Amino acid sequence: MGLFDNAVPGGNITKPLMIALGALLVGKLLSGRNAEEPEQSPAPAPTGPAPTETTSADGGPVGGLGGLLDKLRNAGHGNAADSWVGTGQNQSINANDLGTAIGPQIIREIAQRTGMDEQELLKQLSTALPGIVDKLTPNGQVPQQHQVASAFNS
Repeated sequence: MGLFDNAVPGGNITKPLMIALGALLVGKLLSGRNAEEPEQSPAPAPTGPAPTETTSADGGPVGGLGGLLDKLRNAGHGNAADSWVGTGQNQSINANDLGTAIGPQIIREIAQRTGMDEQELLKQLSTALPGIVDKLTPNGQVPQQHQVASAFNS
C-alpha cells in the first residue's frame, strides 16, 4: 500500500480496515461512492439522528484527521493522539476508549460500511491508527485534508 507499509503491527492492512480508515479520515472516498453510493438511504437502521452526513463531504464523519485528533483530545486521550503526530514513540489506545471518543453512531456506521463487527472494528482501528496517523504526519504536522485523501488514493 506504499505509504502505509509497516504502519500496522504485522504489516497487514486488510481491505475492510482500509475502508474503515478511509471512511473515518476522508469520508466516502473508499466506499464506492460512484456505483454503490445508495448506501446513504438504506442506513436508517440505527436509532437517533445521523449528523455524520453533514461533515462527510469535508473529511469524513469526524471531520478528517484533525477532527479525529480533536475528538481524542476532548475525550481525554490527547497524550496518545499527540504522540502519534509527534516524532517520538506512539502511545497505544484502548479499543473501548477509541470507540467512546469517536462515538457509537459513527462506529456503527463504519462497521456497517465494512461489514465488520463493531468490537472487531474498534480493535483493529485501535491497533492501526497510531501507525497510520504517524505515517500521515511525518514531520509532526497534521496535513491538509486533500493531502490525507491523496495518501489514500496512492
